[in-house]
Order: sequence, then C-alpha cells, then structure tokens
Amino acid sequence: MRDLDEIVRMALEAGFSLAAPLDLATIKLYPEVREMCASDKCRAYDRNWTCPPACGTLEECSERIRKYNRGIIVQTLGELEDDFDFEGMAELAKKHNEKFYAFHDVLHGIFSDVLALGAGGCSRCDSCTYPDMPCRFPHLALSSMEAYGMIVNEVCTLNGVPYYHGPGKIAYIGCYLFD
Repeated sequence: MRDLDEIVRMALEAGFSLAAPLDLATIKLYPEVREMCASDKCRAYDRNWTCPPACGTLEECSERIRKYNRGIIVQTLGELEDDFDFEGMAELAKKHNEKFYAFHDVLHGIFSDVLALGAGGCSRCDSCTYPDMPCRFPHLALSSMEAYGMIVNEVCTLNGVPYYHGPGKIAYIGCYLFD
C-alpha cells in the first residue's frame, strides 16, 4: 500500500502546482450544484456519460465516494493577462486536463480502483457516445467535482487548500479517491 505522502509527492512530480491529502469526510454533495449543472452553461448537461444526469443521482455518486478511504486534491495554477483572458483560461484548462488524465493513468496502475473527479466533463474521446452507445472507456472516464454535486471552494477550504490565489491568477482543481 502506498503512503499518502508519496502519492502527493508523485502528483507534484507529475506537474501539478499543488497537491494535498483530501479528507473524504469533508466531501458533501449538494442538489443546488446539480441544479446549476442543469442550466447547461458548459453545454455538457445530458450530452456526456460523465455529466448529469448520466453520471448518476447524488445518492449514486455518494455511494461511489463512500467506497474509498483516501484521496488527494490537486491544482494547476496559472496567470492570466486580464479577467477576460479566455484564451489563457482555455490553455491552462487543457494543460490541467492533460496532467489530470496522465496522473489518473498512473494511479490506475497502482490502485485497483480510482475515482477521479476533475475540472469539467470527460474529454478523453473526441466525441462522447452518449446516449446512443455505452461509454467506450468507462474505467477511464472522468466526471467533474461539480457533476458529483461538490462545491469545489468548500472542499478546498475544508482541506486547508487555497482556492483563490489572488487577482490575475486561476486554479483548475480535481481530486482522486482510492483505497
């Protein structure tokens, strides 16, 4: 069994700006977050196996989370030219997701089961098979923390991880749960 500090160190070596242990008891799921998903601002609601409603009810998500005993939270930090630097935001999101997927693959090689909850819906495939066919890679598909009903700022705060890093900075956040 790998030591949690070793997993945190591995996450930092994988390129995350910040990594820390995650107390799973601090994870709370809120119907209000799911209601925000239903407003479909990200254009993924009911279009992706890893987004609501396809990722399951809050009760099903809670059951999945309860299967795990340990976890870590990770962040990728970046600087923006200004508050409207959407290109910078998109580039940092892409870098975060590349690291997030790669580290998920590393953890999947260590632990028999890993639940990875990232920033945004799954983008492993160019196009999702939802709803016409089953997910091509269900063991590799990644939901977002919000899809599971988490308030990301709350999870960070309750785990002593900064969420806001000052003006002109942005953080993309995810977590991994494992045994």
